Amino acid sequence: MAMPPAPPAKPAPPALLRPAPPQPRPISQQDFRPYTPPATAYSDQQMGLVGEVASFDPVARAALIAAEMPRGWSGDYRPFDNPSKVYPVQLSIASAVSAGQMVVIRGNLRIGEVTAPIQGNLNAKSDQLDMLLLGDRLGADIEPGSELMGLQGMKLSGLRGPRLTTMGGRLQLAPVAAAAPSRSGQPQSKTIIRGLW
Repeated sequence: MAMPPAPPAKPAPPALLRPAPPQPRPISQQDFRPYTPPATAYSDQQMGLVGEVASFDPVARAALIAAEMPRGWSGDYRPFDNPSKVYPVQLSIASAVSAGQMVVIRGNLRIGEVTAPIQGNLNAKSDQLDMLLLGDRLGADIEPGSELMGLQGMKLSGLRGPRLTTMGGRLQLAPVAAAAPSRSGQPQSKTIIRGLW
């Protein structure tokens, strides 16, 4: 069976004539209006957008903190479920080593009459502290597996227990002052205590 012949091709439509594009008109001095940005409700200064976001090197700051951090801290611990009960606390830092922008801390934490080993990380960029209490026997009725978390470096942190039913508490520390003068009136050592920043 033969195929039917193809229909004849339609003729192409006539080309459309396009009008010439309009010629730009030079702007006169009277037509020129300077741009003024719209007024905003708040300025950049009020919104806190002035200045640099990060004005320091966190890696260099971590190395500085590890070298100059006070090795002795003292303060108190107050449990949230009984804030009138205050336990004396002493923190002894055995080593502080910088690792990038983190400072790895190892030492001992004495709460009341019980001393337990600790290991923690201090973020030199944000001053965030995460510290684990490693002992099985901890003072102030603190359960094993508890951790300290703070946003102000070593100065103030909160204790979070291993269970949701554990209330936790607040740990507040300050660097131990330089050695007291001896009986001869001369200081025993010239230890300089510097803050974390």
